[in-house]
Amino acid sequence: MAASRCPFPVELCGRRLIFPAAMCDVTRASESRVSGQSTAQTAQVRLLVNNSQTPDAANLSDLVLLDNVTGLTIWASPGNKTSAGFQAFRKQFLPVGDAFLVSYTAALEAGGVGSGARLLLPALLSFESSSPNRTQLKALFTVTAEEKIKVLPNHGLHVAGFFVAFIVSLVLAWVTLFIMGRYQCWKGSVLTGHQVQHHESKLEHSQFTSADGVNEDLALNDHMVDILFSEDPGGMLQALEELEIATLNQADAELEACRTQISKDVIALLLRNLASSGRLSTQVERRMGAVFKKQFLSLEREIREELDRKMVALTAECDLETRKKTENQYQREVAATEEAEELLKRVSERSAAECSASLRALHGLELGHLRRSLALQKEEDFARARRQLAVFQRSELHNIFFAQIKSAIFKGELKPEAAKMLLQDYCNIQEDVEELMDYFQASKRYHLSKRFGHREYLVQNIQSSETRVQGLLSAAAAQLTLLIQKHERAGYLDEGQMEVLLERAQTEVFSVKQKLDSDLKQEKKKLRQKLITRRRREMLQKHKEQRKEQLSLGDAFRAAEDVSQYLGQWRSLVAGHIAALEELQECLDQAALDGLRALTLSLSQRAAEELWRLQNSAVAQELLRRGAPWLFLQQVLEEHSKETAARAEQLEAEERDRDQEGVQSVRQRLKEDDLEAATEEQAELRRWQRCIFA
Repeated sequence: MAASRCPFPVELCGRRLIFPAAMCDVTRASESRVSGQSTAQTAQVRLLVNNSQTPDAANLSDLVLLDNVTGLTIWASPGNKTSAGFQAFRKQFLPVGDAFLVSYTAALEAGGVGSGARLLLPALLSFESSSPNRTQLKALFTVTAEEKIKVLPNHGLHVAGFFVAFIVSLVLAWVTLFIMGRYQCWKGSVLTGHQVQHHESKLEHSQFTSADGVNEDLALNDHMVDILFSEDPGGMLQALEELEIATLNQADAELEACRTQISKDVIALLLRNLASSGRLSTQVERRMGAVFKKQFLSLEREIREELDRKMVALTAECDLETRKKTENQYQREVAATEEAEELLKRVSERSAAECSASLRALHGLELGHLRRSLALQKEEDFARARRQLAVFQRSELHNIFFAQIKSAIFKGELKPEAAKMLLQDYCNIQEDVEELMDYFQASKRYHLSKRFGHREYLVQNIQSSETRVQGLLSAAAAQLTLLIQKHERAGYLDEGQMEVLLERAQTEVFSVKQKLDSDLKQEKKKLRQKLITRRRREMLQKHKEQRKEQLSLGDAFRAAEDVSQYLGQWRSLVAGHIAALEELQECLDQAALDGLRALTLSLSQRAAEELWRLQNSAVAQELLRRGAPWLFLQQVLEEHSKETAARAEQLEAEERDRDQEGVQSVRQRLKEDDLEAATEEQAELRRWQRCIFA
């Protein structure tokens, strides 16, 4: 991509690249600001990833943006430098219609590029969508260095005019600032008390849910609909397992956010109780609360930035490992294929074709297993990084609290006896917090196990319905062929006539099945969009209701006097929210299954009836025209009608049996993952922990 030339020493030129196949575009632009006496020319570089809202658009996940910055000096960049000459940016999730913007300042390295030279610095974007493969896009970028021409005018009149204007402007500016300062001092003295009180009131309770968490929850729910509507029934269970892993990771993140909020609320309650007992002044309590809030926010920002850096680095490492192992697998496949071709030269052509097909199938299975194992390893690495940062955040929260207590003792604001009592209460409450989180963990694990047991049953139900549908269509098509063959065996058709009629019948069957596939594809697309819209609407409404309940918990926080009572309110609130969300998701999943089954059975039944009508009308008329007796034809059609009814009843009974097996499997899973048993298991683990570290 050629860059245009500009009258500046350095130009960073970008061009918008649109990729309709992925419905995602990458924009790279720059702004160059030149100073007359500066030798280091800088530019503001922006990278924009836009997920355009089109009918074929899809949500994107695991976006990794690798930016080539060879020969540039980078300032104020949020990226993570993973290898020489590259910086990486990562976005966990990008919904349809949203955009992802990265901005940083860059300059040419001193002596790095000569005059007239060019640097080609492409930006590479990779992401995952509904496609099974990872997609990569590229945005080109060119840096052109040109000779710098300095123009130094030397006019005495200009210099004199500049100094006169500068002195006059300085005097006017000082007068204006003096008047404004006097007014602000008077106004500030009136509002200071109200501002301080309002600011300190914000140091108390805040919600632990976030828009990112809600969006991720909605995206995971959309993915369940995608699984049910998948064109690959054999891969549904594997996709469901991957969804379960992603949901477990999200649940861990939500519980960790809940733990952090509870810990901050506990500290605020302890300080407030200490102030109400007279052991700490109200002013000191407010000041410590303000310091706590500032440090907590700084810690959370640091944790988020570190998590983003780790995710970017891990994604880059996993992608590199995937490429290496995939290439090795491909080389092994090539070697095995060449060896097999040499061996198959000595066997028959039919045997060679069968062996080649089996070898290709084996290679496909090996590649699928490799990809699944690499994806699982990637999720494990991500989960391990999140756990490490979660433990670090817990430790830092304790350290912040202890440091503030030491500071208060050193300044004489808190007596050592009161500090000792405060620390003792804090340590005792931590045990209550751990027990509460154990209950949350057990409850979440139970409900997730119940959810995925039910979803596994839904997937098996879809596969069972597909088996029934294919059985109906196969029976109808087989009867059409059998009708013609029976007339040939009875001597009413010769072999040539039979071949002609069979060819026509197969053409009609193919046409009916092709129309069925087309209708199913169109109607499924409409139903999928309808179901996703409904799920998002009802899930968003439920999240809004639960956010209001969290706000009411803030009122309870301000009125609470006992920490144990407040933790009990947390327990009731979170347990109720988990159960309500699981109940809603189960209803939505069942509604999606019912709608999809009804649509599939309706269209398939219509196609089967079309084949039966073809047998009773067009084919029957053609047989009669060729001299077949009416009584013989009527007898065969009656036999086929009875066989069709019996086959339909058999397929329906088999589907009921499979559904019953699925129900029993779900019940057995719920029995094994009982909520009380899970809670007792968490409590037992906690007791062992105390025994070990006591």
